[in-house]
Amino acid sequence: MSATRASIDLDDSDGLIGADRDGLLHAAAMSGAQVRATAAAVEEGALEMVRTGQRPRSFIWVAGRGAAESAGAILAAVLGGSAGEPIVVASEVPPWIGPLDVLVVAGDDAADPVLVSAAATGVRRGARVVIAAPYQGPLREATAGRVAVLEPRLWVRDEFGLCRYLAVGLATLQAVETGALSIPTDLALLADELDAEALRNSAAREVFTNAAKSLADRMTGRTVVLAGDNAATLALARHLSIVLLRVAHQSTAATGLADALVALRDGMGAQNSSGSSNFDALFHDEELDGPLSQQPRVLALTLAAERPQVGARIAGVADLDLVGTEDVPDGSGTVTPAVDAGRPEQQLAVLAVRLEMAAVYIRLARG
Repeated sequence: MSATRASIDLDDSDGLIGADRDGLLHAAAMSGAQVRATAAAVEEGALEMVRTGQRPRSFIWVAGRGAAESAGAILAAVLGGSAGEPIVVASEVPPWIGPLDVLVVAGDDAADPVLVSAAATGVRRGARVVIAAPYQGPLREATAGRVAVLEPRLWVRDEFGLCRYLAVGLATLQAVETGALSIPTDLALLADELDAEALRNSAAREVFTNAAKSLADRMTGRTVVLAGDNAATLALARHLSIVLLRVAHQSTAATGLADALVALRDGMGAQNSSGSSNFDALFHDEELDGPLSQQPRVLALTLAAERPQVGARIAGVADLDLVGTEDVPDGSGTVTPAVDAGRPEQQLAVLAVRLEMAAVYIRLARG
């Protein structure tokens, strides 16, 4: 029997849903629900243990891998300049941790020795510890009764868990911050925005009105590079490259925008089948020279505040698209600023949902 599967048109909603045997579309649309569940846990008092009224010396985020690690990098990049204490992202607990510090242990495996060791060390040293992982097994045995717990209330695959980890970090920072530098993040509003983004990208909506399908269409059959121009968008690009690999089975590079621009201007991908880049496409003959390869498509993830500057830098560069929360198809094949950009962390979360759903559509379109 042939292993080849028929492809599915992105506008064929019934075909896409029928191909979704693993429930990927539902999982990718669960970010809002995950954030709302985290907000509910906070309202129920899950973080009361860390609300001492004393500003910590440092905020330490320990995560071994995956979406938890990406969330820590994004939080540090977005809030590092406004938080009242340094935000430290580490793969294991630092040796100097003590009673003046707040430690968040984030991951998806309660038996991960790195997470268990970090949580146990934080408790032993007197730090305020928050568990953002399944609270069971070795993790529970090492810390029972001595930590604040924000474990996941809704299970999803780890690649779709970024927004939950962001919500945990935002809620914990708000709980331990005091004075004028407090971070007024409304998790309920964030959850609503993520739900709205998932709805805008639902399978029933056609490509020309669906930002996720539009991105999937632009990425299909092309070599793709995700680029970021600051630490936050670069961290998001790296997370999304992992999602595209794990979900869409598509290898995608993640790099700084400056590096992508240099490569494009140097003719990245502009070569014939023999590997030579010294030719003029105007005189290219496929029978003699072989098929003309396409340049990689670069998607530059952009925050609203930096969009004018980034747009000026990429002017005249082909195969490079800006991707921001405002870019919503208007039905005519173009994108327009159709939604309010919001705070930087909100923009990054919305972009995460959009490209995670795009990865799912790439996978499902293969049949």
